[in-house]
Amino acid sequence: MEEPGQDGLAEFLAAHQVEVVASLPCYLEDNVNKQRGQGVFDASIRGLQRLNALGYGQPGSGLVLNLVFNPQGPSLPPPQAALQADYQRHLGEHFGVVFNQLFTLANMPIQRFGSTLVSKGQFNSYMQLLKSAHSEANVPGVMCRSQLSVDWQGYLYDCDFNQQLGLPLAHEGAARQHLSALVCSELEDGPIRVADHCFGCTAGQGSSCGGALN
Repeated sequence: MEEPGQDGLAEFLAAHQVEVVASLPCYLEDNVNKQRGQGVFDASIRGLQRLNALGYGQPGSGLVLNLVFNPQGPSLPPPQAALQADYQRHLGEHFGVVFNQLFTLANMPIQRFGSTLVSKGQFNSYMQLLKSAHSEANVPGVMCRSQLSVDWQGYLYDCDFNQQLGLPLAHEGAARQHLSALVCSELEDGPIRVADHCFGCTAGQGSSCGGALN
């Protein structure tokens, strides 16, 4: 919202009742700035306060504001409900910020985080943590079972993480499936591309676009 040319974004979102999911990896300034860069925490708080002023997160407004937490290092997220209470208390008392729900997400061992793990010699131990914490009860609720990820060109993926890895949705032998072909395609009960990073969604309390699964 503070980028050039985005002055009216908050008002646009509110006018169209867009549900906002905003990443805030911690409620403490030092932790956020270490993970995201100097000044990111203050900018995030200003953005949340602006959304609150338009009604986001306020009871009865119909404007939903959810936050997202992910650990700073190679560990699983803490219990979602308890952490949400901590977020609400700290952000409310110190900044007057309110929100609806906190979603806790596990860090996926891919892209920048995966490279960091490799450089620190922690990749194998983190993968072992995810695999050892796998819970079969989380499998029915993972996001790839009921949702799709669409890239900027309109090509489909089973999830955001597969999109980052360049692993397109598999369908009828086609290398890639385009959104425009959905009208003549039957994706129900189709195969889902999986790899070791999928343990990030099934470990512990589970991790999906709606937060913890259990």
